[in-house]
Amino acid sequence: MSKFKVVVTDWEYDDLRFEEAVFHQYPEIELIAAQCRTEEEVIEACWDADALINQYAPLSKAVIEKLEKCKVITRYGVGVNTIDLEAATAKGICVANVPDYCMDEVADHALALLLSAKRKVVAANQNVKKGLWDFKVTQPIHRLRGQVLGLVGFGKIPQSLAEKVKPLGFKVVAYDPYYPVEEAEKKGVQLASLEELCRISDVISVHAPLTEGTRGMINASLFSVMKSTALLINTSRGPVVDEQDLIDALESGKIGGAALDVIEDEPISVSHPFLSMENVIITPHVAWYSEEAAKEMRTKAALGAVDVLICKEFPKYLVNVQVKEQSQLKSSQPENRYVMS
Repeated sequence: MSKFKVVVTDWEYDDLRFEEAVFHQYPEIELIAAQCRTEEEVIEACWDADALINQYAPLSKAVIEKLEKCKVITRYGVGVNTIDLEAATAKGICVANVPDYCMDEVADHALALLLSAKRKVVAANQNVKKGLWDFKVTQPIHRLRGQVLGLVGFGKIPQSLAEKVKPLGFKVVAYDPYYPVEEAEKKGVQLASLEELCRISDVISVHAPLTEGTRGMINASLFSVMKSTALLINTSRGPVVDEQDLIDALESGKIGGAALDVIEDEPISVSHPFLSMENVIITPHVAWYSEEAAKEMRTKAALGAVDVLICKEFPKYLVNVQVKEQSQLKSSQPENRYVMS
């Protein structure tokens, strides 16, 4: 009896030990490791695969149409912008992500960026290492208590961040057109329009997913209404913020600073303006990372393939729910295999 073929299209880890640990329990599955960069390479490696695990390799319509046996595509992480969801759905392929693996990590990182920028930790550290022991070089620093944190998006990560900043004395407002007003109020958070949020906030933290509707949503028109002292934090996706508009706002003094874990094109080029701006803190798309989060993400991505191939269920974290209309799979049941130790 032939085995199910699961191909990892690409990965940036030292090994695939967590994926191997999952599939070792299922002798019916053969794990194939590839390192595809182009559509052509994906087609060559994956045309006869039963399942794909994807990181950055492009799974376009052209690629998906060449997949002869694929039943499920799982993606490392939350975003699925590498996958043509419409094409996958049309072909009856389930697409799954891992939306809950790094909620604490991203919220913690956003808080770390907030504190580092508002308390000018990076600037102070750099000056001390240059031999300058003088608090006046960090002036002005303002008390955090009483400041307003604006959350763009109010999913689980920004909700976690809201809880973390309340003991610091922040007032929290959020923009999320899909979140019920009464539920936000129960959490002590006021919902506002995006423009109003940008107008009243001292810190704006972006937590919106990247879609065609959110691409460039933080742009010049919003920078123009922000406080001149406002800090913009982005730990979501770079293209949610119009990068050139942000550069212009920083250079012109329309806003006070930015603390970024993501940018439009990664990795950053050596000539990027952000690298020479003293009012910008930048980290290398690391907000998601902890050893525990990495294990959870990779394990759950592999389990999404198990759900479909072995259990004949929809994956626990099914993204394209429309595929249910054309599939014989059953609804997934809560299983202890997803409980991380």
